[in-house]
Amino acid sequence: MDMPISAGSGVVDRSKKNITIRRLLLQLRAFIALIILFTFFAAYSDGFLNENNLIILTKQVAINAILGIGMTFVILTSGIDLSVGSIVGLCGMVAGALISQGLRIQALDAVVYFTFWPLVVIVLIVGMIIGLVNGILITRFNVAPFIATLGTLYIARGLAMLMNNGATFTNFADPKLGEPAFVKLGSEKLLALPYSIWIMAVMGVIAVFLTMKTPFGRQIFAIGGNKRAAQLSGVRVKSVTMLTYVISGLCSGMVGLIIASQLRASHPATGEGYELNAIAAVVLGGTSLSGGRGAIGGTIIGAFVIGVLNNGMTLENVSSFWQQVITGIVIILAVIIDQVQQRLQERNMV
Repeated sequence: MDMPISAGSGVVDRSKKNITIRRLLLQLRAFIALIILFTFFAAYSDGFLNENNLIILTKQVAINAILGIGMTFVILTSGIDLSVGSIVGLCGMVAGALISQGLRIQALDAVVYFTFWPLVVIVLIVGMIIGLVNGILITRFNVAPFIATLGTLYIARGLAMLMNNGATFTNFADPKLGEPAFVKLGSEKLLALPYSIWIMAVMGVIAVFLTMKTPFGRQIFAIGGNKRAAQLSGVRVKSVTMLTYVISGLCSGMVGLIIASQLRASHPATGEGYELNAIAAVVLGGTSLSGGRGAIGGTIIGAFVIGVLNNGMTLENVSSFWQQVITGIVIILAVIIDQVQQRLQERNMV
């Protein structure tokens, strides 16, 4: 005997299908925006697809993406790191001091100059130490992430200024003053791509593996979703949270190295405002500022969106003031869309 079919069932099915499509479009919003922007500037800007311009574009994207990777770990735990730009400047100055002046050992009355790999390790450790300080302030002393990282922003920037009395370290390529191989990090290519792009790719792959395939990654999402519930389930909330800030410091240290190598100089003001670009890349990539939801791949795409937008507007001679206005509007729209996505998901869970 045939069973009667309710007329409303078709409406329900279509409604569910529409919700699924909207959810998919929301999840792919950064990728869709990237395709639209790239196609637009490729069609209307004569120099956009020029090889030299694309190299400049990818170098800038790599910087924002690497910072964004570290920022994603932090924001997934519902935190924030405002100190990344200052850590970039401080780490660049540390690299410049070690190359130009070496490390003076008073007891031996000697100056030690480091080769490339020891230099890189030292600078990255400096970045991780600042990140560790952030983590300790937040987890052990219960300082709000915004306030803790705002404080270290000023501390790191001040230390960068003090290292050479506000002056710039130069002459990185002079063999008499240190390791000339350092400049190759920012100037040479591998398979037609700058080293910075390869570094971004490697760090991105490692970050995706950590967040998607390890207990550490699952714990990060758990903390961002519900810190109290994560703690009750056995997650070492303080240790995991602290480690995310160390990772953010590591990424900032790497960016400091890359920029110092590209410029062949270290300036204490390097990295000013970079924390905003990193946060923008994370938000555009779909990571929720309230934590618990996001992806490293989305952050990298978000960095490309910012890079293509800024590069295209520069080629079209758009005023830098208007560039800031447009970038701000894009970020606000990204947050609004994120809220729409979150409400849609909550509605479907009811």
